[in-house]
Amino acid sequence: MRGSWVLWFGLAAAAGADGPPAPSELEAVGLRQLLTIHRVYVDRLTGGETAAQMRDILISSLAGAGLFVLTEKEERADAVVHGAAEDLIFTETHTSSDSINAHANLGNRAGTGAYARSNTAGIGIGDNESEHSQERHHEALATVRMVNKDGDVIWSTTQESQGGKFRGASADVADKILSKLKDDFERARKLK
Repeated sequence: MRGSWVLWFGLAAAAGADGPPAPSELEAVGLRQLLTIHRVYVDRLTGGETAAQMRDILISSLAGAGLFVLTEKEERADAVVHGAAEDLIFTETHTSSDSINAHANLGNRAGTGAYARSNTAGIGIGDNESEHSQERHHEALATVRMVNKDGDVIWSTTQESQGGKFRGASADVADKILSKLKDDFERARKLK
């Protein structure tokens, strides 16, 4: 509860008599709080069946970065990462068909016997073209937010990927999340 009051008074002081703080000041408050976080718990991510795998990949990426101590006990954490994730593999099917066809026939027959007369004609043109293709897609999406003990969101991001040349979509999303977090840490250090 104390952190909420500190945040509120910090925002009020930043606002002064001119009204609410500008968005950049609000962002600066959140960025500064990032520097106070030492221990993080990554909560279960909501989403499809692949959300648990995305959580594990995210934990591995965060552990490798060395920005925080990661804990499996939420009550010991300074902040909790909540969010949602989905990793989809699907096949997109495209079918098209074009056809041109024309037929004409004429016939004429008159008379009987040896003097019978007969005329016939015919023409036929046809063209048919058909195409069928299947494309396999692999897409991942994650939205995460870091929440302090007071319940205030101090950092968030949404990242998506269709996979990289040498990595899957989930691993690419986790790397993008980590990259954004590292960039924001650097921005926070410059605010000191």
